[in-house]
Amino acid sequence: MSEMPLHYFVDEAGDSTLFSRFGKELLGEDGVSRFFIVGRLEVDDAEALAADLESLRVELLADPLLNSVPSMQAAQQKTARFFHAKDDVPEVRLHVFRVLRRHGVRFSAVVKDKLALLETVRTRQAAEPGYRYRADGHELYDSMMRALFARVGRFGHHRHITFAVRGNKPRTHLLTEALTEVEREFESQFGLAPHKGTTVRSAYPWEHAGLQACDYFLWALQRFYERGEERFLGAMWQQFVEVIDLDLPAPKQRGKPRGNTVIFNEEHPLTQESRAGAGMRDREI
Repeated sequence: MSEMPLHYFVDEAGDSTLFSRFGKELLGEDGVSRFFIVGRLEVDDAEALAADLESLRVELLADPLLNSVPSMQAAQQKTARFFHAKDDVPEVRLHVFRVLRRHGVRFSAVVKDKLALLETVRTRQAAEPGYRYRADGHELYDSMMRALFARVGRFGHHRHITFAVRGNKPRTHLLTEALTEVEREFESQFGLAPHKGTTVRSAYPWEHAGLQACDYFLWALQRFYERGEERFLGAMWQQFVEVIDLDLPAPKQRGKPRGNTVIFNEEHPLTQESRAGAGMRDREI
């Protein structure tokens, strides 16, 4: 009997913005995130998840308490079309989170503190006068995606990986190359291939329920990092595999990196207290 394929859905939260078009630093400005997050949701039964979320949307659209809400109107192209935590009203989020807790899904993420990123970029600009930070964030995204998939997970399966489209253009070929590079590095180091093959595709959230579910986990994690709000993360933590925090602050010392990478998981849950205990940087910008 052949192994069932693994289904992964990958999306991001926050933005990669550091500068305005004129070079002004924008961290701390309204609408600019402090953190950038790339998340991966592994789904046991993608079809069952899609069916349950679609059934829920139909039910909510028929509910007289909700169907007059602006985001529920078809013309808005929001909840009436697909679930998106930022746009959905709290009553809708409650129902979506309840559905997600019933499914076999496992979420992992990599988190980048953009204050640390800004410091790295400024250092590189000083050393390389021709260097320019890419406003599209592809360089940042790709490096974080590699870090995410370097954590192999379950072995011996064929993987179907669906990436949310960034901007207006799918980058399927480049993402496939990046994943192949990660696989080769693993095989070179350990002498075996971790997976039987990988199929990569890019899609929009309304095309795949797995991307909508991934967005909800990202939203819960983003609320923790940007607002210090723990309740959504805590409610869903049992379905988190790990959160790789790339920039937990350490005292700045000569010749040593400013931050440390810390992995939060079942044995080391992510809370404000546990993150502070690892050495939290002052959150003020």
